[in-house]
Amino acid sequence: MKKILIVFGTRPEAIKMAPLVKKLYKEVDFNTKVCVTAQHREMLDQVLAFFKITPDYDLDLMKKNQTLNQLSAKILSTIDSVLEDYKPDLVLVHGDTTTSSMVALASFHKNIKVGHVEAGLRTYNKSAPFPEEINRQITGRLADFHFAPTKQSQVNLVKEKVDINNIVVTGNTVIDALFWGVKHINLDRKDIIEIKDFLWKDKKLIVVTGHRRESFGDKFYDFCSALKTLSERNDVQIIYPVHLNPNVQEVVYKTLKNAKNVILIPPLDYEAFIWLLNQSYMIITDSGGVQEEAPSLKKPVLVTREVTEREEAVKQGTVKLVGTNKIKILKYANLLLDDESFYNSMAAKKNPYGDGKASAIIIDFLKHNF
Repeated sequence: MKKILIVFGTRPEAIKMAPLVKKLYKEVDFNTKVCVTAQHREMLDQVLAFFKITPDYDLDLMKKNQTLNQLSAKILSTIDSVLEDYKPDLVLVHGDTTTSSMVALASFHKNIKVGHVEAGLRTYNKSAPFPEEINRQITGRLADFHFAPTKQSQVNLVKEKVDINNIVVTGNTVIDALFWGVKHINLDRKDIIEIKDFLWKDKKLIVVTGHRRESFGDKFYDFCSALKTLSERNDVQIIYPVHLNPNVQEVVYKTLKNAKNVILIPPLDYEAFIWLLNQSYMIITDSGGVQEEAPSLKKPVLVTREVTEREEAVKQGTVKLVGTNKIKILKYANLLLDDESFYNSMAAKKNPYGDGKASAIIIDFLKHNF
């Protein structure tokens, strides 16, 4: 029986790996264990609780204000004991985090095969998204098996001389997680009930998130200024779960605390957040996962980034890249609010990131190729 170790450390990784973990637990061909670095702590634990996953190893590495270099060094130095204890045949990592790239490197150093879930996304701009683009490229160079969510991701990998026989196009596991999550939402939760109490039924709900490092500073002020202007419309309500990063908190509360029709709330856990997304009319975000989830909920997305590694969504028309440019954000937000045909042209498109069967495709590949 082959031994698989799944390692992740952040909330987005946990969401996207959870459906794969749950399916692998049921497979008799594999013995599967989970290790978390806890690169995020509280947000990670919320996802684990929702999906009912208990890690076999918890490195508990989150420390306030630690640098990327400090975190990287900790991951490299602490994952060794897990690899030595479990002796996996394959380590599965996800996406673009420091956890993914450093665990892939540590596994490579020990001649352990690496599988990369959500492989092949690229902007080819090492500063955007930062540091995720380079994390992806590093992990891609170290991986033995590449689970690409789309054909374009596969093309990117082939251009980088990855053997096409080691690439499988799967769709994105975030859709697997979304479909499972929507079915298991507890509508009697206190935070969901509280949000229901301040939702205005006669207004169009805009859900906002923003936290990207490359937008900090003047760009983030422009983004918030656009939201403030947008909030002056009488037909909208903006709900913004504000990221805990001080660079985000300071600007958001300074600009939007007293803005008309804006409600600022603490970050939501995954269960409450996907419920809120489902209530929205439209979404303004710099999140990669939301770009993938929203089309399955039939919600148009304005992406406040200059470039995105989710090119398929842009080409399909389910998202619109607007950056942090105030004029551009307002132009397309007002179009979505005022022009029903434009709204439908985005909301009605098929999701390019799959149909919720990515985890099953990954497991089938492993059964026949590993």
